[in-house]
Amino acid sequence: MPEILRTPEERFENLQGYDFSPHYLDFNGARMHYVDEGAGDPILCLHGEPDWSYLYRKMIPPLSAVGRVLAPDLIGFGKSDKYAQTSDYSLQMHLDSLINFVEHLDLRDITIVVQDWGGLLGLPLAAQMPERFARLVIMNTFLPAGDGAPGLAFRSWKTFARLVPTLPVPLIMQLGTVRKLSMSVLRAYKAPYPSRKYLAGAKIFPELVPVFPDAPGVDIMKNARSVLRKWDKPAIVMFSDSDPILGGAHKFFRRLIPTTAEQPKITIRKAGHFLQEDQGEEIASHIIEFLERTPLK
Repeated sequence: MPEILRTPEERFENLQGYDFSPHYLDFNGARMHYVDEGAGDPILCLHGEPDWSYLYRKMIPPLSAVGRVLAPDLIGFGKSDKYAQTSDYSLQMHLDSLINFVEHLDLRDITIVVQDWGGLLGLPLAAQMPERFARLVIMNTFLPAGDGAPGLAFRSWKTFARLVPTLPVPLIMQLGTVRKLSMSVLRAYKAPYPSRKYLAGAKIFPELVPVFPDAPGVDIMKNARSVLRKWDKPAIVMFSDSDPILGGAHKFFRRLIPTTAEQPKITIRKAGHFLQEDQGEEIASHIIEFLERTPLK
């Protein structure tokens, strides 16, 4: 049984812009936290690294006016429990936790919103359970399947995460945004991690990206690509204009997924890698318009 850590609740008190009621479910003995706001068809928002559902705080209120917004914290992040050892984390574990999440809540007609690792997990999730998903919203992510050398920016990030004794979460969040983040916002991003022992999940994430042909998870990514090549439901791609790591990946997704051609090509201006932090309200408005253009049959 993995050693499980739980961030003290007081770390999450009085966070700026984040007063959503907590909800929890069990995954193999670990507690998984999620936000659950609004009613109607589900809008599933998946975060990446090293952030958590706090990244979606600007988008949850407007989106919850048109649907049921669900924003889980991955195991190892946010208010969810954290495995103490990096060896307990894998791409398959994270994917299994999300399958458990969807099945436990019996979600159907899902609009999934993904960014960063949210895409590496959320798109394979939709590919494995396509009957439960109605729409895709894809932002600043990629879908590596061991068939291309990683770029310099990603290699540098991977090396940095491996060598530093602890991840400087506030610095990473600031470097990934265009706007100057306040101390209270930076504190919120650091809140899940009282000490370095809580950071195992965030620290190992770059190592889990399947960039080589024999890497664990390549089969998961290849299956996702195969399903998405034949995707016949609505899908929209929205990338920011200032992401040094994933800025060009929007072209890959527009080539891969046929139905993206039916939607406008949207670029989120004055936004970095964490575009939800920079322009969350604008992104939410684009998603609402997308939902209105693509009513469920």
